[in-house]
Amino acid sequence: MARQKNDGRGRLGGRAAGTPNKVSGTLKEWLTSLIDKNRDQMEKDLQDLEPKERLQMIEKLMQYVIPKQAAQQVKLDFESMTDEQLQQLVNDITKEV
Repeated sequence: MARQKNDGRGRLGGRAAGTPNKVSGTLKEWLTSLIDKNRDQMEKDLQDLEPKERLQMIEKLMQYVIPKQAAQQVKLDFESMTDEQLQQLVNDITKEV
């Protein structure tokens, strides 16, 4: 009798957890090698661009090196804060750096 889904004994097939995908691995190696071998040409091409285009290209490339910052949102319930807490908040916001 065949195993049923969700029988509590783990996965039914496929790669074991943690095993890298061979296609993705070889593709990443090839791209890394391609970029590494053409680094000088890419820098020359970048210098040939207009300043605005150069900055746009650098900005596009930066997303692969520097992680984007997540937006932060703060919700304050002013009604439940004491006068001392409100005064401390005002002081913190208005203090000079």
